[in-house]
This record gives sequence, structure tokens and C-alpha cells, in this order.
Amino acid sequence: MHRRRWAILGVLMLSLLIVVLDNSILNVAIKTISTPAPTGLGATQSQIEWAINAYTLVFAGLLFTAGLIGDRLGRKKVLLGGIALFGIGSALAAESGSPGQLIAYRALMALGAAFVMPATLAVLMNVFERDEQPKAIGIWAGGVGLAIAIGPITGGALLDHFWWGSVFFINVPIVIIALGLMLWLVPDSRDPNPGRLDPIGVVLSVVGLVLLVYGIIKGGQLADFTDPTVLATIAGGVVVLAAFVVFEKRSDHPSLDVSYFKNKVFSAAMAAIALVFFALMGVTFFSVFYTQSVRGYSPLKSGLLMLPLAAAQMIFAPRARLVVQRFGNRATTTVGLVVIAGTLATFATFDADTPIWLLEVIFFLMGAGMAHIMTPTSVVIMQALPREKAGSASALSNTFRQVGGALGIAVLGSVLATAYRNGIEDKLTPLPAALRDKAGDSIEATLGIAEKLGPQGKLLVGPAADAFLHAMHVTALWGTGVALIGALVTALFLPGRPQPDEQQNEEAELVAALD
Repeated sequence: MHRRRWAILGVLMLSLLIVVLDNSILNVAIKTISTPAPTGLGATQSQIEWAINAYTLVFAGLLFTAGLIGDRLGRKKVLLGGIALFGIGSALAAESGSPGQLIAYRALMALGAAFVMPATLAVLMNVFERDEQPKAIGIWAGGVGLAIAIGPITGGALLDHFWWGSVFFINVPIVIIALGLMLWLVPDSRDPNPGRLDPIGVVLSVVGLVLLVYGIIKGGQLADFTDPTVLATIAGGVVVLAAFVVFEKRSDHPSLDVSYFKNKVFSAAMAAIALVFFALMGVTFFSVFYTQSVRGYSPLKSGLLMLPLAAAQMIFAPRARLVVQRFGNRATTTVGLVVIAGTLATFATFDADTPIWLLEVIFFLMGAGMAHIMTPTSVVIMQALPREKAGSASALSNTFRQVGGALGIAVLGSVLATAYRNGIEDKLTPLPAALRDKAGDSIEATLGIAEKLGPQGKLLVGPAADAFLHAMHVTALWGTGVALIGALVTALFLPGRPQPDEQQNEEAELVAALD
């Protein structure tokens, strides 16, 4: 097994690639899926947000239990079952006939993905020796970033030649290849003392997250967060999540062991992961509309614009551990978050004529910043728990990543929708009431109605772009604030650069932490 460890890592990254890539590949297809049939499904912005969040919420809600099941039954068995279910869900999603079906099949894909993600990192921790784990985790983290970046490129190429469902169907042959390689190469492992399952905790976490995210998205759709339904749903989500925390704290077999969070370093690392994905998924969501709807780029060209982000991930993620060794976790992660904040703030200055090379520079810096956040925080989290609990640690890390991403899409997507509706409302008064409400939903809805109105509708194109740019600026500043909060948290609580005598004993301390 030791001799095959790098080949095993390659197989794990292949399965990880399609699971993570699926969300980013969908982003570039947002505009196409929003287009009326037969080109797309005619999905509204809120339905698009749910197509994304149905995946992330089910994924996040089941990761705890999936990690425990992998620890109990064997990580290889769970990995094989999860990737097969993901492939079936992908085939069904490709043939969706309505936004509702797409949302349901995306949830099925997430069910499979929830068993894949923690198993990949858990197998990694068992295959690699402790001294090689930071390097392997760095490559693994680079794979996550690479999947996020190449998803739009792959999606754009598919949409240029095939129907919108091809962005899901492409997963099927990759799943078949991954299953064969897993059966051949990947060893099985399990926790000799696995924890009991926690169905009540799982239900509470999923219900709480769904209520919270639904309320946020509904508030953005109505452009009114004071609506009683919105307030009641958000409050209900907060109450259920609070009940989840209390239940987990009192349970003798919690899926989320809240005692881990007494460690400030562990908590800060978790917060950094959640906040960076909150900002990143939010900016990815609006950048697709900026490049395609405002700048007029095709899906493929829009995806190719993400290449610098992919390049930065590939260059910096495997080497981030060297920066950590020299400057410490605190400086590396904090600077990474400040870089993310700076790139988001730059989006607030973009207009329809901004030189495209500047966008490329921003994406490269964003990828570099992300690489120097993901690697050190993943190492801190994974090495804080014993090796036999690797599945649970991986699940915890990925849960915070997914919840952060889901809330980023919900919150920043709602900010975008609210700001856009407020900016375009005055220009829609000549339209009939029914069309006026629909046209204010998103820039794609406005442009779709403008196209149907013929010459009269052309008067809406310029105001729609202006309203979207204003909404993007507002949303980017919100994302900047979130990233800066993350930088403050890591600056206060992550460990700094070790002293020479401490550095000499660092490996021994990590080994002790594992034991």
C-alpha cells in the first residue's frame, strides 16, 4: 500500500474532482438553464439558487453521518457506493424536464457525494505516513481548487457543442473509470471503535439549514427581508440549529462533537474555511452573469477566464506548506484572506468596459489566496484528531466548507437579487404588472422579456446592465467584509510562527496530537 500511495492519491483526486467540479460546472450553465425551453429550463434566479443549494445542503447535512458510516463499514465500500449513486443522479439530472426535477436530482447527487468526500481524505490519512500527510493534503487541497476552476471551462466547452444536460452527463463516464480504479488500487480501512449513528442530529441539522437558507433566498426574491414569512422561516432555522447544537452537546454519540470547538485554533481554522467559501461561491455566482450577460462572452469563453484561478491553485496549493513552515499558520492564512478580500473589493470597481486582463489578474490572485488558506487549515483540522477518526474530521471540515458555500450563494445571491430589483424597478413601469414582476427577478429574466418585446424591449438592455453592475458592486463589498472578518479571526486565534526550539519539536507535537 505504501508503494502505491501516490497512485491511490490520484484515484482519490479523480473521485474528488467530479464531486467538487459538479458545483462549479453548474455555475457556467446558470445562464443557459435560465433560458426558456428548448434551450434551457426557464429557471428563475431563486430556482437556480436552489439547484445549487439542494446539492450543498444535502451534502453538508449528511457529511457527519457519512463519515461515521465510512468509519464503521469501511471507507472503500462507502467510497464505491457513493460514487455509483453520484453517477446515477448525474444521468437523471441530465434528463431533467423542469427546474423542480433538476433540484430533486441534484439532491440525489449530493447524497452520493456526501459519502465520497470524507472517504477520500480519510483514506489519504491512512495511506500516508504522518511526515507526508501535509504534502498529500496540500495536493488534495489543490485538487479541490482545481476542480472549482476547471468546472466552468469544462461546462463552457460542453455548452458550446451540446445541450445543457451535458454538464451533468459528463460525470457518468468519469464515474465508471473511477469505480474501476478504486476496485483495483484503493485499500479499505475502518475505525476499530466507530461511533454510533445520530439520526436525530442529522435531521435537525438538515431541517435547520434548509429553513435558514430558504428564508434568505425568499427574502432576496421578494427584495424584502421584513416580510413575515421570511422572518419566520429564518427564525425557525436559527431555532432548529440552536436545538441541534444543544442536542449534540448532551448526546453521548453526537455526529458533531461540539467539544472540539473549545480549541480556539481548531475553531479558527473551521471559520476560515467557511468564510472563504462563503465569499468565493458568492463571487462565482455573480461573475457568471457579469461575463456572459453584461460582457457578452460565450459559456466557453467565460469558463476560460477562470484558467488563472486554476493555474494559481496548481502552483501554490502544494507549496503552501513551505510558506507555513517559514511564516506560520497565522500569517499565511490571514494574508490569504486579506488577498481574497482585496480581489472581491476590486469587483466593486468593474464596469462593462473594464479591461479583461484585469479580471484575469484578479482570478489569479484569488486562486493564490485560496491555496494559502485551504492547505494550512486542512492540516490543522485533520491533525487535531486521531487517525482512526479521519473520516469524522474530514466530514467536519467539508461540512463547514459546504455550509459556508451554501450560505454564500444564499446571502450574496439574495443581496444581488435585492439590489438588482431595486435598481431596475423604475425602468419596468411601462410593462404589464405580471411581466414587471418576472422581469425584476434577475438580469436574465429582464433580457429574456426584452427579447420577446422586439424593438421596444431594446430600451431595457442598457438599464438592465447598469442595474446589474450596481448590484454586483454592492454584493462584492458584502463579500469583502466577510473575508476581512475571516482574516481577523485567523489573526487572533491561529498559531504564529514557531520559535526555533518549538519548530524542532513540531513534528513530535503533531504525532502526539494524533495519538
